[in-house]
Amino acid sequence: MRHPLTTTDNRNLGSLLEILHIADPTLPIGGFSHSNGLETYVQQKLVHDALSTQEFVESMLKNNYKYNDALALRLAYEHALQGDLEGLLLLDNECHALKAPREVREASQKLGTRLIKIYGKRLDDPFLNDVLAHVLKKNTHGHYSVIYGAITAVLEIEIDKAIGSFLFNAAVSMITNAVKLVPLGQMDGQDILFSVQQLIDELTADTLELDREMLGVCNAALDIKCMQHEQLYSRLYMS
Repeated sequence: MRHPLTTTDNRNLGSLLEILHIADPTLPIGGFSHSNGLETYVQQKLVHDALSTQEFVESMLKNNYKYNDALALRLAYEHALQGDLEGLLLLDNECHALKAPREVREASQKLGTRLIKIYGKRLDDPFLNDVLAHVLKKNTHGHYSVIYGAITAVLEIEIDKAIGSFLFNAAVSMITNAVKLVPLGQMDGQDILFSVQQLIDELTADTLELDREMLGVCNAALDIKCMQHEQLYSRLYMS
């Protein structure tokens, strides 16, 4: 008896599994070791309970990720669809310049480099192979959002799902770190994650409509906190 799944259904399942895989916070690229400035906010008692944690997560998604990594992901996705290697490398270089705090810049490079090493080996796609070669030769930086965008394009994941999964991954990482740092209860973390899902939908739609010129809109307070992280007396995270 033939299984009731059609070819289209099988492709949809494959796309879902690919999204779950690339957005998995436990993917071995080192995301767990970076707080992206949250540790500074906690030590300065600006983030100290569930409410302030939710405010931090929402602000990061709206004022940082939307105009920086999420938009960079969309642009990288478009370059990959067009086979525009030069455009993608220029975008990667621009992302490098826009990440002023050293720790955040280096974290993004490490995550992206490890991600493309995982997928480059397994997909054996000509475009990704070229990107990986440039990363390994240090001709480009390999920032996480750029690599994520290129890989999801090659995997034929719809662009809205690529952006949404990236933002969800960012929210999960921030909330997981806050549970440990503040600290919060696990249920507090889940409450916050549920509460930001509608925001992620809205930001995904917004990101699809953003002008190219909006890339890199500055979040000065976050940059300062990320720079201060280097001088904290004690640290659990690398950034």
